Amino acid sequence: MKNIILIGFMGVGKGSVAREVIKNSKYMTIDTDDLIESMENRKIKTIFEQEGEQYFRKLEKNLAKWLEKSVQNTLISTGGGFYKQTNLKNIGIIVLLDSPFDAIIKRIQEHPNAVKKLKKRPLLEDLKKAKALYNERRHEYLKLADIIIDVTDKDVTKCSVELLKKVKKHV
Repeated sequence: MKNIILIGFMGVGKGSVAREVIKNSKYMTIDTDDLIESMENRKIKTIFEQEGEQYFRKLEKNLAKWLEKSVQNTLISTGGGFYKQTNLKNIGIIVLLDSPFDAIIKRIQEHPNAVKKLKKRPLLEDLKKAKALYNERRHEYLKLADIIIDVTDKDVTKCSVELLKKVKKHV
């Protein structure tokens, strides 16, 4: 079993899909943002506020090196900008969870924990800037992806099943 790396824009559902996948597979799961928060003993939002985005990206780079050397048979849910790590292909199969920007925002806003979900994503504070960032990143996501899963209007179970089928065919 190879690692599976979930990429996609913030709020697309990478963590939710990862939690569903592990219920129906032999994979373990880790979340890059959760690991960084644990290593730093502070929230992503606080890291951005206190140290800036450049510092956060350095943390992601160090984490990517560790993942490549130390992690196997794991589903890795990544932060929205983690795709920029140059060693992703060495870490595992890259799966893009894809959805239009407006559908992602709607998904977050309709979530029972919407306020908390928006609060933990500092780059979503300005929706105009966030949409520009989405447009910039989406092209990069599409270039990198080994597998693309359209998650628009699908529940996590359906996305999980589709992901596992496509990964099995890919390997």
